[in-house]
Amino acid sequence: MSTAYEELVQELQQIATLESCGSVLGWEQETYMPPGGAELRSEQLSLIAGLCHSRSTSPRIGELIDAALAELGDDSTSDRAVNVREARRNYVRACKLPDQLVREISRVTSLGQQMWSRARKQNDFPAFAPWLQQIIELKREQARCLLREGQTLYDALLDEYEPEVSSASIQATFAPLKESLVALVRQIAQAKSRPDRSLLQREFPKAGQQAFSRLAAEKIGFDFERGRIDESAHPFCSGFGPGDCRLTTRYNEREFNMAFFGTLHEAGHGMYEQGLNPDAFGLGMGRAVSLGIHESQSRMWENLVGRSYSFWQYFFPLAQQTFASSLGDVTLDQFYRAINIVEPSLIRVEADEVTYNLHIMLRFELEQLLMNGDLNAVDVPGVWNERFEAYFGMVPPDDARGCMQDVHWSAGLIGYFPTYALGNLFASQFYSKAVQDCGGFQDDFVKGDFSKLKNWLRSNIHSRGQQYLAADLVKVVTGSPLDSEPLLTHLETKFTDVYRIG
Repeated sequence: MSTAYEELVQELQQIATLESCGSVLGWEQETYMPPGGAELRSEQLSLIAGLCHSRSTSPRIGELIDAALAELGDDSTSDRAVNVREARRNYVRACKLPDQLVREISRVTSLGQQMWSRARKQNDFPAFAPWLQQIIELKREQARCLLREGQTLYDALLDEYEPEVSSASIQATFAPLKESLVALVRQIAQAKSRPDRSLLQREFPKAGQQAFSRLAAEKIGFDFERGRIDESAHPFCSGFGPGDCRLTTRYNEREFNMAFFGTLHEAGHGMYEQGLNPDAFGLGMGRAVSLGIHESQSRMWENLVGRSYSFWQYFFPLAQQTFASSLGDVTLDQFYRAINIVEPSLIRVEADEVTYNLHIMLRFELEQLLMNGDLNAVDVPGVWNERFEAYFGMVPPDDARGCMQDVHWSAGLIGYFPTYALGNLFASQFYSKAVQDCGGFQDDFVKGDFSKLKNWLRSNIHSRGQQYLAADLVKVVTGSPLDSEPLLTHLETKFTDVYRIG
């Protein structure tokens, strides 16, 4: 006879399998689905979301959680305890949401993403604005259902991505970081020695980019026997479950950075997904800690590894072979400085390491205004452009390169953006500790060997699942609470060298 815990695991893993079916449809919607399939796809995703929610909130799940807690007794630290704890957290949260609301959010965001994609291509924000307003209203309704004492509506949504974190605590973390970044940007702007960006805006054929990006992703450790890479309007990673992780990227034949670093970024996400315990699929010990921790993995491989000099000591000769006509007359030093140029940019996913967090802070501010009812969708472009000019000293020439550049709001992912900046902070702190524990990685990277870092991440982060909250995990792994100092030290050290300052 099975125990309550065993029966609970069976139920949760069946629900996770059903959720993965929805994830497959969501991935295919962004990659291969013809435009005419949008309406049907929205109904398919709405149906699956409703079925998942109905099963997740059944009284039987609640009974099994209570019985499993009784079986655990005083045990609060084992894998079983983690799985039951997270099951209870998810159950309580899910039970607060009406089934009809869950279905409607899924339906509207599916259609909203299709409208966003078309409107962005046509630079037609007015066509997207009614959908954005509808999505914001649905997310407010969701937040009101989830609201706990002491939370704002925005906090209730943020809790889905970064558990037990508030917008006030994020603001407190961002404030000193913003001040230091603005000062560093100003210092770099005054530097006399400037990298040559034009080196990266030559002809880079798509076929060559595809092959070279895939090679790099495979070399750092993404397993293509358990994953694949495709093309989409906005890069993303979808982990369906054990053995199936999908990456996407996008290409510009006159721009090297977009596809290459986008692929490294998504491969970092994918390696986290592939590093989770497959036996714990659908359970707390088989899920990522938070999106901030997830983002730490992608940002680490994209920037701390992928934009390092030692990384390119190995890869630059291969890049020259692949793009002989464009890079044949370029030196390693010139290329390294070019991929690390710091200057205000329109597009978040193409932003440099120093200014990237300013892009996040802008979105963080606007999301709170939208959720509080202080900003309507129709007014987003004006407010976006005004604040963008204050942060970056320029106004986007159009909404496609302004407020419509990201897919997140059309997908209903309100509260997601701040996890990107948190990811940068986590990444630097983890990487600093990994260097300390492993004696550095430079010699390994020069040889094209990234296994030591990958194994450290597997052991210290991936395999832990949701054993700890993000704030606790960083203390356990590094011995210190989350701190902006490792990131700022990294940026100041690296870019004073790149820009020959001092």
